[in-house]
Amino acid sequence: MIAAQLLAYYFTELKDDQIKKIDKYLYAMRFSDETLLDIMNRFKREMENGLGKDTNPTATVKMLPTFVRSIPDGSEKGDFIALDLGGSNFRILRVKVSHEKRQTVQMESQIYDTPEDIMHGSGTRLFDHVAECLGDFMEKQKIKDKKLPVGFTFSFPCAQTKLDEGILLTWTKRFKASGVEGADVVKLLNKAIKKRGDYDADIMAVVNDTVGTMMTCGFDDQRCEVGIIIGTGTNACYMEELRHIDLVEGDEGRMCINTEWGAFGDDGMLEDIRTEFDREIDRGSLNPGKQLFEKMVSGMYMGELVRLILVKMAKEGMLFEGRITPELLTKGKFETKHVSAIEKTKEGLSKAKEILTRLGVEPSHEDCVAVQHVCAVVSFRSANLIAATLGAILLRLKDNKGSPRLRTTVGVDGSLYKMHPHYARRLHKTVRRLVPESDVRFLLSESGSGKGAAMVTAVAYRLAEQSRQIAQTLAEFQLTKAQLLEVKERMRAEIQRGLSKETHELASVKMLPTFVRRTPDGTENGDFLALDLGGTNFRVLLVKIRSGKRRSVEMHNKIYAIPLEVMQGTGEELFDHIVHCISDFLDYMGMKNARLPLGFTFSFPCKQTSLDAGILIKWTKGFKATDCEGEDVVGLLREGIKRREEFDLDVVAVVNDTVGTMMTCAYEEPTCEIGLIAGTGSNACYMEEMRNIETIEGNEGRMCVNMEWGAFGDNGCLDDIRTKYDEAVDELSFNAGKQKYEKMCSGMYLGEIVRNILIDLTKRGFLFRGQISETLKTRGIFETKFLSQIESDRLALLQVRSILQHLGLDSTCDDSIIVKEVCGTVSLRAAQLCGAGMAAVVEKIRENRGLDRLEITVGVDGTLYKLHPQ
Repeated sequence: MIAAQLLAYYFTELKDDQIKKIDKYLYAMRFSDETLLDIMNRFKREMENGLGKDTNPTATVKMLPTFVRSIPDGSEKGDFIALDLGGSNFRILRVKVSHEKRQTVQMESQIYDTPEDIMHGSGTRLFDHVAECLGDFMEKQKIKDKKLPVGFTFSFPCAQTKLDEGILLTWTKRFKASGVEGADVVKLLNKAIKKRGDYDADIMAVVNDTVGTMMTCGFDDQRCEVGIIIGTGTNACYMEELRHIDLVEGDEGRMCINTEWGAFGDDGMLEDIRTEFDREIDRGSLNPGKQLFEKMVSGMYMGELVRLILVKMAKEGMLFEGRITPELLTKGKFETKHVSAIEKTKEGLSKAKEILTRLGVEPSHEDCVAVQHVCAVVSFRSANLIAATLGAILLRLKDNKGSPRLRTTVGVDGSLYKMHPHYARRLHKTVRRLVPESDVRFLLSESGSGKGAAMVTAVAYRLAEQSRQIAQTLAEFQLTKAQLLEVKERMRAEIQRGLSKETHELASVKMLPTFVRRTPDGTENGDFLALDLGGTNFRVLLVKIRSGKRRSVEMHNKIYAIPLEVMQGTGEELFDHIVHCISDFLDYMGMKNARLPLGFTFSFPCKQTSLDAGILIKWTKGFKATDCEGEDVVGLLREGIKRREEFDLDVVAVVNDTVGTMMTCAYEEPTCEIGLIAGTGSNACYMEEMRNIETIEGNEGRMCVNMEWGAFGDNGCLDDIRTKYDEAVDELSFNAGKQKYEKMCSGMYLGEIVRNILIDLTKRGFLFRGQISETLKTRGIFETKFLSQIESDRLALLQVRSILQHLGLDSTCDDSIIVKEVCGTVSLRAAQLCGAGMAAVVEKIRENRGLDRLEITVGVDGTLYKLHPQ
């Protein structure tokens, strides 16, 4: 018993001693966290260089756009072919994605050999071989008569300008086929298929194996936005914000970037951490000076690195009693699979003895312990370096999202990661240590990158179909120039009907005389009180106008809320509330005893018989106070003032808000003769020739006409351009069938139109994973101000997502792009319809005056016009 303990103690001491000796000898391969964080920052800078238009040409990390814009969302379906070329084996898969009760994937695959002479021959021979294998596979699957979508995993650095193109930059992994570098591999494959003539294929996507890995894992976990390969070679890809990718036009959404991180350090960036063994590996490689990072970490070189270290240690008498065998001196004899075997916890030392014996060495137990630790140092260095570069990607994702903590999934594939007994655990541990503010799930790609190519194709297929259907939906809102000219002509016709005595009653555009006969000329002077009623807020103003050389306007105002119960109560309650607000304002200004002239901006359709008399035709904008329609609102105001018995005012004018806007702007700009409101509601007014206004007496001079154009189309003249979404909004409004033009172009309704479109697109599975939330069902939730925010050029999609999430809509990046497109389409139509109406007014004035060219100013007000960015 004591002997056994002594023996165990001896071997433990021996092992510790050997480990210390190796650690000292390979000190340059062991990194502190400080060094790894430094490498992480270097890689982060290299990524930025690769993404920048000016810095990309000289960047070693090329950050190649892949044109893969979306990961699987679970709604993909169809029959696809995937080709996977990246090593000595070439794999073809048939991938069937179906939806019965849940999404399932069926795969059938076949592996074909790629002989060395084809790998090193001409490009024509290589692609003829690929086409021949594909033909054989399709024959066996009995699908030669079908033209299935094909995804091509091509695991070499490629430049892409679209998804179905890949221009080979350089061969790696022992491939050297001539005439391919600088050529489009999709064209080469298509040419080879066409030459055969016995089948057809639609190559929809060419992807890197790294992208294939991310997409394979993305099918199982929709949080997956990084893919890494740690095998014969190494590389990584991740989903980058398009606004950061200078090499690609556009800034909406995300795109997968193939980093090609194997070339990190090719510019000397890693010289301080490369060892003599790394330099020797590089000198003996097919591509000296290139892929230096890959040569430090990947499976293709790891066994060779260990062999070089063992040779040098043996030469220095530190191993095998200084004996060196021809086998140990032979390049490639110590493979990476031997490293994995030797590092196994239980049988590692016996494996070391077996492998070393095959190399002609007679190792002692001490030698086996030393070799096992050399393997550990080399493989641990690899895991640490990969952790540093992956850490930089994770930090970038976190910064892009602007979140304090990152939650993401990394899809991983590659023989080294899969087969090495400790590699994955070491990598995970180091990543979590270097990027503590992240929750990272590592997901092993079980079916390789071939399935990923099929998934890229399936996503591309889904997006193409989805894009087509969304475009079809939004096409109804996209008015042609001919349609807009037709709207202008119809507005002209309605203007004429409204001005004519005979047709006035039947006209949808009422063209109400306002008795405002001229615009300001700058001589106006005095103190005036103004009231502004047109929405849920009511404003009282004191306006002090001074004429002369130092012309000035001084304004004091106070805003008062109008509660819903007052808006929809009795007329007496409404006007008592207005008078109460005036009383409060006069107290506030200390002017209770002054009898001031008062102008009343009353933003509802009124028939005026004089400047100080306005008979309310109908309430709009949510007002429903009883006993007001058909009554003179100035009379109702005067009665309210009389009931209060506190002050007296001289009501001299009642005007529409549109007229108020024209007059305000005309004071600053004498050519202003049109007023436009583009806000909660929409309306226009302009100075019409008296001779054309048949509804009142007189032919001399001009008078401002309040068009009340919101009702344009109430007679059905716009039904051919109204959509089912306009109809849905109208049906559920409190004044169904009325104000149809206003409902197509004013702020009160645009958000509702958008909400109805979003519901329809969600029902069809294009948005929010097909889930209609309670929020989306809620009328009025999508306010027009959100349209303005969403369409702002300054807003990144992340902020758009944030707005949608604030509304309770859990959106993906793709959802945000679609929502932004819907908002843009709806608001563009609104602006165009308003523009067509305004064109009709301008043309009418020009013709009135018999001019070839008219110069005129339009005074504009309204939240939609002011706040919308476009």
